[in-house]
Amino acid sequence: MLSSRHSLAETTFRGPCKATWDHSIQISGSPWLRGPGTWLVALYRGASKSSNEPNEDLGAPQPIPPESTFYSRELDFVMEGRTEKGIHLFPHDDGHHTSQTSENTNEDVSLISRPSVPLWRISLSLVLLFLNYFLAQYDKFILSYFQDDVIGSLHLSSTSYGLLSGYATGIVYALLALPTAFVADYTSARVWVLTVAAIWWSLCAIFQGLSHNFWQILLARIGMGVGQAPVEALSVSLISDLMGKEYVFFGASILYVGVYIGEAVSGQIAVAFARTGTPWNTALIAIGIVGVVVALLVRVFVREPKRQISLVMANNLNLHGPAAASVALPSRLVTARKDILSTFRYLARMRSFWLLVLSAAFRQLGGNVFGYYMPSYLSNLYPSEPSLLSRYGIIVGVVGSVAVLAGGLLTSLFWNRTKVLPLYLTAIGGIISSIFVLLMLYSRNVSDDNEGHGVKVLYGTMSIAYLTAELWLGAINSLIALLLPPRTKTFGLAVWSLVQVLIYSSGPEIVGLALRTTEPSSSAYIEKTRIALAVMIPIGYWVAGVGFLLAVPLVKLDLAGRFVDGRLSWSGRKGFFLAGGCVLGALVVSLFT
Repeated sequence: MLSSRHSLAETTFRGPCKATWDHSIQISGSPWLRGPGTWLVALYRGASKSSNEPNEDLGAPQPIPPESTFYSRELDFVMEGRTEKGIHLFPHDDGHHTSQTSENTNEDVSLISRPSVPLWRISLSLVLLFLNYFLAQYDKFILSYFQDDVIGSLHLSSTSYGLLSGYATGIVYALLALPTAFVADYTSARVWVLTVAAIWWSLCAIFQGLSHNFWQILLARIGMGVGQAPVEALSVSLISDLMGKEYVFFGASILYVGVYIGEAVSGQIAVAFARTGTPWNTALIAIGIVGVVVALLVRVFVREPKRQISLVMANNLNLHGPAAASVALPSRLVTARKDILSTFRYLARMRSFWLLVLSAAFRQLGGNVFGYYMPSYLSNLYPSEPSLLSRYGIIVGVVGSVAVLAGGLLTSLFWNRTKVLPLYLTAIGGIISSIFVLLMLYSRNVSDDNEGHGVKVLYGTMSIAYLTAELWLGAINSLIALLLPPRTKTFGLAVWSLVQVLIYSSGPEIVGLALRTTEPSSSAYIEKTRIALAVMIPIGYWVAGVGFLLAVPLVKLDLAGRFVDGRLSWSGRKGFFLAGGCVLGALVVSLFT
């Protein structure tokens, strides 16, 4: 806490990092701020001199008044507001602030140390964001659980199905995630952008249900990708500003429960539709109608929260996202360009970002292949088990939800002891899970071809596989959100998602090409599918696990503010992506030879 109330302190930067000062505050007491990464953040009252007079270098040692020293573990003393005239840094001691800007303000986006949103509004927002995210993912579950029906009714080949479940939405998702996320950040209209996106994908879900051939559903899937593109990044961004940092992990985990609930509901729908003879496209039409209603509720009840400061308070302001933008900007377009460039510079100077995103992409690649092909494979493997998909969905829904919530809760509980627990949960959990995934695939073989015994082995190994593998989603994405520049965190999360989508969308494509000459539901099809899943899922999990473990020391350096200094070198990052490309190439070769 502050020993005394400080008045507003302001400085105006006009070019190089120069300023006059009359007051500064020393940061100490936080374990991850000590050593070479320790920062002194100078707080300025305002320049009394002309901007043409020489100023002292911000990086030079300055005397610090003893009465200004205070301790804060979560840097809850800083709030920033950028105006056209410069950067304002001012302390507070009660979590509240008043934004003070000039009349010609270009934008007024202030940062707070900790949100003060009422619990009821947080709960309502989480429920609506959860429903929206759940519904936005639902079309892929329909394609997965009704794979045979979709292929038969639309006269698709295995390659065509792979295209629908892979790059048909992946490329569009990747291309549009960045501009939509940036618009949301730049206009401070995340809720509005989320609402429009939700209405759009809902309409495209209805069009998917009305499709009668490959090209119609392909166009509808592409449109679906347009609407889905910003949903995840916007939702995580909003959650990261609705609650304190230590609770963000659990809040985001609630969001990702939608993935597993979607699997559970899809399994029940698949069984019910099979018994009643209801066509698969009815579910998509119903989801689209419900999606429009949820989108309107999101707009009415979810409020745009103030953005809270990130985990990283870089000593060099030029690294801190849009805070580095120059002053007296001639247009909003120039501001936008500088914000984009400064965010990319921030990501480029993070030591851990590119290794983390590559590791997450391979983890998602394994999970994407699992989700699209495992239900139909197991249905063909156990044809005399009519309730298999229903029980499969229940296991995924219950165990997956428990696992993702447990991951977020564990991260929140151990927040004060370690910030890198999500990396260990993801790495170790995925490696352990890969063993049980193999037992799932060969459950009938290890049971001497006895379906009754094999299905029991399947349910047991599947439960353990999900319990260990699904600890990660909410925790890891929340950690990334809290590492990113606050004002452009949605844009940063979109970059995070874009790289992953471009890599993991190749999974269904590779499997579809591997099965292109095989008749669906034949014994050869089952065997080839098993080999493809047994290769791709464990390799994806292991590559991700090793990558996340290697990223642990790099994340600690980023948390300490020890970003890459000087000239950027891409040799290490090229190595990471070259290694990833080699793994993907090896997967393709192994499945086609």
